[in-house]
Amino acid sequence: MATAFVVGDKFRNKVTALLGTTDSSLPQRLREELQDILEKPEPTVLSFGAARKLKKYLQDEGHPFYLHELLEDSSLHLPEVVKPPRNPELVARLERIKAKLANEEYKRITRNVNTQEINRSGTLADLGSQVRSVKAVVVTVFNFLVTVAAAFACSYIGSQYLFTDTAARVISSVIAASVVGLAELYVLVRTIEGELGEP
Repeated sequence: MATAFVVGDKFRNKVTALLGTTDSSLPQRLREELQDILEKPEPTVLSFGAARKLKKYLQDEGHPFYLHELLEDSSLHLPEVVKPPRNPELVARLERIKAKLANEEYKRITRNVNTQEINRSGTLADLGSQVRSVKAVVVTVFNFLVTVAAAFACSYIGSQYLFTDTAARVISSVIAASVVGLAELYVLVRTIEGELGEP
């Protein structure tokens, strides 16, 4: 909080002129205080108390200039804030609280992480389940292809009793194989939905 002004040249000149007049009725104590202020090296600091005394004197004597005119090129003197030393017990307590909060935050973030699932190399049980799932997919695809091929072959051989033309036999075989393939896909999709838990 400011308690003084840093006065400029205008203040110095006017106060020097005021102190130089011999007929001024400036109180001795205020005169000495102003002389001490002017004799100090730059920056010159004028306390609020001395400024009040000077203002009262100027008002009482009816001088042609006012205090705000004297302080036009002045600025507030803001003393440097001195921070008190920190209490070591308080610092240690704050560090403990920060560590505790960081630990709680870490636990909150990682509460749904299972460290046993995060194994880069994996275990033999994981490898076995992966091989079984790949094997099931391969068997399903192979079963689908064999079923479609068998349906085509059966309808091609069976259609020789209905059609004598080869093109007609191939077209009827493709239609029969397509129907069997679509039926297989329908059953496959229903099975996969059942495994995923969907109706």
